[in-house]
Order: sequence, then C-alpha cells, then structure tokens
Amino acid sequence: MTSEVNRRALLLAGLALLAVQPALAQSEQSPTPGAQSMKVRDLYPLITTPNLGAVRDFYRAHFDFDVAFEASWFLYLIGPGEDGTRGATLAYMHPDHPSNPPGPESFNGLGMILTVEVSDAASVFKRVSAGGAPIVHALTDEVWGQRRFMTRDPAGVLVDVVEQIAPKEGFWDQYMVGISQ
Repeated sequence: MTSEVNRRALLLAGLALLAVQPALAQSEQSPTPGAQSMKVRDLYPLITTPNLGAVRDFYRAHFDFDVAFEASWFLYLIGPGEDGTRGATLAYMHPDHPSNPPGPESFNGLGMILTVEVSDAASVFKRVSAGGAPIVHALTDEVWGQRRFMTRDPAGVLVDVVEQIAPKEGFWDQYMVGISQ
C-alpha cells in the first residue's frame, strides 16, 4: 500500500511540474548531425533539507515566490519574472522523502550560492533586512560591476542578490588578456 501511495505522490508531483512549466525556447541545432536536439523544460536546484516550511515562508516573505506544488516531502517554488518573463524556480526535498534517489544528503550550507538578479538591489535589501532575514554581506557596490548583498535561507543556501551596474573604469582590462577581439 505504501509503495502505491509513493508512486501516486511521485506521479502527482511530476504532473504538477509539467502543468506549471511552459516549454523553454531552444536552439534547433543538434550537437550530433541527424540527431534530435534535447529540449529542456526547466532547470532548477533540488536542495535537501528538513526545513521545508521555513524555506517556503522565507521565499514567500522576502522574494514573492509562489508555491507551485507542495507535499509533505517536496516543495516547488516559482519566483516572479520581470517584463513578462516566467521567473525562477527552486525545489526543496525533505531527507525522508519516498523517491530515494542516490545521495540525497541534507545540504550542509557549504559550496553553493544562489544568485538572484534584480533591477534594484537597494530596494530588495531594504525589504529583506526589514523583514528579518539574516544579512551575511551588506549592500555593497563591487568594482566588477554589481551592487549586491547576501542572505541565507533556512536550508543554509547562501542567496546573493545582485544588480548589474557599471564596473570601475578599467577593472575588466586585466582579465581580457588572450581573448581575441
């Protein structure tokens, strides 16, 4: 009975993901002549954490994400897009999930940065810090051309909120050696 419930839950999760995701435009060129090119419908991190409710509340409160699908062991979020775009997607899974793929260890907070590009990092900084999210790196204008700050979600993911700005004059010149123009 439990395996039947698990199969149904996985099927429902898969159907929900298909229902909420439009197909992304893809290049018609195939890497192998004569072969059909792969069409990617979505690409998102799947982060394992026992803190699904806290993660859901964090992204809803601070980044206006919507819950596209939620189960006791799986959370799929969609962020608002700019100028008619679809926005970003994130997924979180409880370590005690029934699907049992290999290696679903809980995320330990190291080695991953989730970058969220926005058009006004200063206003997002005010909102996020006023909302009580932890600020790990204060709002800063970086010489390479980003205004940014960092927070950390309840699963331990470092969230880097960036706005593209003009870099310091000549900053990138030192890195362009050997690149043909």
